[in-house]
Amino acid sequence: MQKILVIDDNVVVCNTIAQILETEGYSVISAEDGRRGLSMFRSEKPDLVITDIIMPEKEGIETMRDIRGEYPEAKIIAISGGGRIGNTDFLKIARQLGASDVVAKPLDPDQFVAIVRNRLAAA
Repeated sequence: MQKILVIDDNVVVCNTIAQILETEGYSVISAEDGRRGLSMFRSEKPDLVITDIIMPEKEGIETMRDIRGEYPEAKIIAISGGGRIGNTDFLKIARQLGASDVVAKPLDPDQFVAIVRNRLAAA
């Protein structure tokens, strides 16, 4: 069973993503911020990381950078409901800084599962 780490400070989002993915047969672990997420990444060695961009403690961009620094081949999907704030497009920045895929919140469950499947199937 493939293991997915979900990092998001919103408990409802974490639980919703976990429910969607567990229904599809994935094992899901979660962390409420990037600091805890990075620790779980190191100890659990998940097949995929799904991280929010805007979080307390350690934001998603910094978390992705740290994961990529330790494991360049990591599969990472960045998610954000922040959209555009001023001239900043967080998902575009996430893609430029190493996200394998990016997804805007609110998530479309079918589309999200397809992105997860495709990312896990990629070499």
